[in-house]
Amino acid sequence: MINNLSSVDIGIVAGWLIFMMGFGLWISYRSKKNTAQDYFLASKSLPWWAVGGSLIASNISAEQFIGMSGSGYAIGLAIAAYELMAAVTLIVVAKFFLPVFLDKGIYTMPQFLEQRFDRRVKTGLAFFWVLLFVFVNITSVLYLGSLAIETIVGIPMMYGIIGLALYAATFSITGGLKAVVWTDVIQVVVLIVGGLIATYAVLNAAGGSVFEGLQMLMAKAPEKFNMIINKGEMMIPDGKGGLKDAYLDLPGISVLVGGMWIANLYYWGNNQYIIQRALASRSLDEAQTGTAFAALIKVILPLIVVIPGIAAYALGAELLKSDQAYPWVLSNFVGTGFKGLALAALIAAIGSSISSMVNSASTIFTLDIFRPLLMKQDVEREQPLDATQHDSPLLTVKEERFLVRVGKVAAASALLIGVLVAPTLGTLDQAFQYIQEYTGFISPGIVAIFILGMFWKKTSTNAALVAVILAIPLSAAFKFLMPALPFIDRMGLCFLLIAAIMVIISWYENKNDDVKAIYFSDKLFRTSSVFNILSILVIAAVAAIYIIFW
Repeated sequence: MINNLSSVDIGIVAGWLIFMMGFGLWISYRSKKNTAQDYFLASKSLPWWAVGGSLIASNISAEQFIGMSGSGYAIGLAIAAYELMAAVTLIVVAKFFLPVFLDKGIYTMPQFLEQRFDRRVKTGLAFFWVLLFVFVNITSVLYLGSLAIETIVGIPMMYGIIGLALYAATFSITGGLKAVVWTDVIQVVVLIVGGLIATYAVLNAAGGSVFEGLQMLMAKAPEKFNMIINKGEMMIPDGKGGLKDAYLDLPGISVLVGGMWIANLYYWGNNQYIIQRALASRSLDEAQTGTAFAALIKVILPLIVVIPGIAAYALGAELLKSDQAYPWVLSNFVGTGFKGLALAALIAAIGSSISSMVNSASTIFTLDIFRPLLMKQDVEREQPLDATQHDSPLLTVKEERFLVRVGKVAAASALLIGVLVAPTLGTLDQAFQYIQEYTGFISPGIVAIFILGMFWKKTSTNAALVAVILAIPLSAAFKFLMPALPFIDRMGLCFLLIAAIMVIISWYENKNDDVKAIYFSDKLFRTSSVFNILSILVIAAVAAIYIIFW
């Protein structure tokens, strides 16, 4: 037995790892295609259920299981705002963003920026995205996942980091997006079932049943069930041995009408490793239905990723770091066999997210940085590919295969850097907040560029370029000059300032519509009855939760 993990649990986890790695490799080698479209966009063949399942599997990771449970321990149910507002944001993205993206037939977000603006805007943000994926997203998920494994199983952190990287590498590098998505479809089932088992176990132990356990938590820790946090209401660890106001992380009503929208619109609407699933769908209708399905799942996720952290607090867990809450629940309340399944679910979540991030970093680097800037243009020409099978008839078979090889090397490099950097995050108390804050350095500028670029025809290229240049310095200036300003409010303020600057520059440069303005008919935004019904259910459920726990 390793740290309360029985031989049965070890067998379940080992069996899961072997099965998923074998399945991923089988998917990788099942297709004999070597085109960029097949590797980076899964041949644009995904049905709605694969889109929705992969969206959730890519999103839910150690960042949620460990990071959000840790924030649940420190802050409470209010941290669920990220999940609930994300559900509403997914509906907005599916309704207004996806029709434009799929109509343009793009592979990547930078590619859209080149179509709407120019190569300077595309290249600038492509570099930002690759750096963000590698140094913030991949590294933080590797760190959080290894922290959980170290706490539960006793495996040293560095070995856990290497093991998780190798697990994700088996299908993310060899098979591209197709292998990532189809492994996601299986892993999302396991992570939801395993997550629900952990929640059931701790609530049952707390009160004898799920509902009685929830009532016990609310009675013992009523302050943890406020969806809106007021200034000065709660003090939490700051990760440096002191305390800080929880309002700095979740500033009251701003989570509903302020900067939280910027964080979510960026993540769900402009983030390559998320939006790539929709871009790979069979059709717009399949993409929208899958996205709405994912939104419905997001509404129930706080039960899986937040309640265990609150339970750890209410049951008196004495933790050195808030992020140890979920491992504490697994170690103390989940029984033999089920503990192995819950741990398999955690590894599934980690693996799917890492593989998604790696694939997207590889996609952007290969198609938006390497291909236009570094790829030799005098490659010996062979028979061009059929234009119906690829976005550009100018690429030869030889060039297609070369790009896929570059993508694999880029994916391996991203994982290697993540492995080297991940251990340096060990000083963080709530890694989830770290991810949100530093992603927020670029998200206001990106959201402003996309929204104005898509829906305001006067938006000029120079305005977008200024937004790219200003995004990080402006956010950094607010952070260091106004440290008392909550980072969510900072994102909202930076978005408004950048958008205003873009409007001024665009008005000055364009008396009429920009030469690259996007024109579309209202018919483009019509949605199916299935999507409309799912949207109403999602919005009603989120509204009900906020009304009950205001």
